[in-house]
Amino acid sequence: MYKYIIKRLLITIPILIGVTFIIFSIMALTPGDPGRLILGDNAKPEAIAQLNSDLGFDRPFLVRYVSFLYDAITKFDFGISYRTQKPVFEEIWLRFPNTLALAVMAVLLSSLLGVSLGIISAIKQYSLTDNVLTVAAMFFAAIPIFWFGMMLIYVFSLKLGWLPTSGIGSWKNFLLPTIALACSSAGGLLRLTRSTMLETIRQDYIRTARAKGAPERLVILKHALKNALLPVVTVLGMNFGSLLGGAVVTETVFSIPGLGTHVISAIRWKDIPVVMATTLFLATMFCIIMLVVDILYAYIDPRIRAKYTK
Repeated sequence: MYKYIIKRLLITIPILIGVTFIIFSIMALTPGDPGRLILGDNAKPEAIAQLNSDLGFDRPFLVRYVSFLYDAITKFDFGISYRTQKPVFEEIWLRFPNTLALAVMAVLLSSLLGVSLGIISAIKQYSLTDNVLTVAAMFFAAIPIFWFGMMLIYVFSLKLGWLPTSGIGSWKNFLLPTIALACSSAGGLLRLTRSTMLETIRQDYIRTARAKGAPERLVILKHALKNALLPVVTVLGMNFGSLLGGAVVTETVFSIPGLGTHVISAIRWKDIPVVMATTLFLATMFCIIMLVVDILYAYIDPRIRAKYTK
């Protein structure tokens, strides 16, 4: 297991370097320059050129990229924001807790709804309950998150006055964005759990367990669910990583100062240090999450655990 973890961590290094090169190239190819965006179109060309020189934007592409990579690897220095003149990770740490809280609550709620309702739907296949849950899953998976979020604001904030419309003042501010994100991903989880459970409960060992007189609840929860969870765990890990990448639309609708809105604002201002540091941070988090998912595989399925120990 330890050898596998070390191998995965080593593989992560070239992946992250590739991500930095792609993002740096995209930012270099986009039109405009930070000096003009910061000072405005009415600024004098001399002032714009001077600001671009001070920011190092006038240097060749490869020189800027190698300089960024060298400082990041040797000094763990990812630069200063062009716009705020603050260290980029100082701003990331201020916003990351908001995105992390939203992602954790959304994943927990979506997994609770998606997995539990998916099991019920599989057990009651072709029943009225199954049909209702399937239609609901397709509905929530299809509707745009921004529209659903605005409907939640309209009903629970403007009409009923139960919850705040935006901000991060208290835990109540996270309820509506959590529901908006969770319902969308819960629909996909419900359908995935239903299909994997249906495939699992048709296996021979499930028939054997039932033939031996095992209670139906024990058959479903102990024998079937454990084997059906593998693809569900993968999707949960990917959903969590994507949410950490910033639920940009949701954070914008509910005015949450998270990493999603932060990186979009940085792209708009062509604040390359902020974009690079945020992207690298999120890519690292995603790789770690997928590594954790693979380790969870070993605890769910003994066959995979035996493979890791070889």
